[in-house]
This record gives sequence, C-alpha cells and structure tokens, in this order.
Amino acid sequence: MVVRERVAKNLKRLRKAVGLSQEELAGRASVNRNYIGKLERKENSATTDMLAKLADVLGCDIVDLVAPCE
Repeated sequence: MVVRERVAKNLKRLRKAVGLSQEELAGRASVNRNYIGKLERKENSATTDMLAKLADVLGCDIVDLVAPCE
C-alpha cells in the first residue's frame, strides 16, 4: 500500500473517530473541504506540513496518519 492510500484511510478513520465532518476538519485546518475530500479519495497528496496540521486538529501524531492500515 502506498503512503497516499494510508493517509486516505487513516485520515477518514481518525476524522470520524473524533466526530468531525470533512467541512469541520477543513475549517479547523484552514483548508478547503474539497481538499480533505481529495485526500480521502487518494486524489491528492498532503505535504508534511499539512499532515502535521491535520494531526494537530485530529489530536493524534503525524505517524498515525501514515501508519499501515489493517
């Protein structure tokens, strides 16, 4: 599994675990909701800075976003 797929699956799982919609996550991370959707659909790649920002909003470590999925 490539990193983009890991980020997509983990981002969606973690976002839902904290009860945020794509729009809410986007607002807290100061990005467009479409960008979050594209990350979750594997249509876009996030920079390390963006992964750090998303991890901060989700209350997790950046490693949780790139960790292997079950």
